[in-house]
Amino acid sequence: MKNIKYLIVGIIFGIAFVKAEIISWFRIQEMFQLTSFHMYGVIGTAVVVGMISVFIIKKCQIKTFSGMAITIDDKTFDKGQIYGGLIFGIGWAITGACPGPLFAQIGSGFTVVSITLISAIAGTWVYGKFEKKLPH
Repeated sequence: MKNIKYLIVGIIFGIAFVKAEIISWFRIQEMFQLTSFHMYGVIGTAVVVGMISVFIIKKCQIKTFSGMAITIDDKTFDKGQIYGGLIFGIGWAITGACPGPLFAQIGSGFTVVSITLISAIAGTWVYGKFEKKLPH
C-alpha cells in the first residue's frame, strides 16, 4: 500500500502519454521518417526539463522526501552505449514502441504491443545473462 504513489504517478504519466499522442505508432513512424517534428518536440522538451531539474537538484541540494541527499554521479562513456543505442533505435523503429509508453499502449487497447513488452523483458534477461562476456 505504501507504493500506491508510484501507481498514481504511472497512471498520470500514462494519461499524459496518450493525450500527447506519443504512444501512437504513426507518430513514432513519422519521427523515424523525418516527416514530423511532434516527437522531436516532446523528446526535446523532456531533455530540457530533465536538464533544468538536475541543475536545480544540484544547485539547491534538494533531498528526497525521506531526507536523504540526492547524488548524481558523473557518467563514463563506453562504446557499448553506441551498440545499445543502435539496437534500441532499430527496435523502436520496427515495433513503433519505446519501453516508456509500452504500458500506456497496452492499456489503450493496443494489445499486440504485449509482444514488444515480452521481447523487452527477454532482451533484458539475455543481456543480464551475458553482460560479463560482452565486449567493453
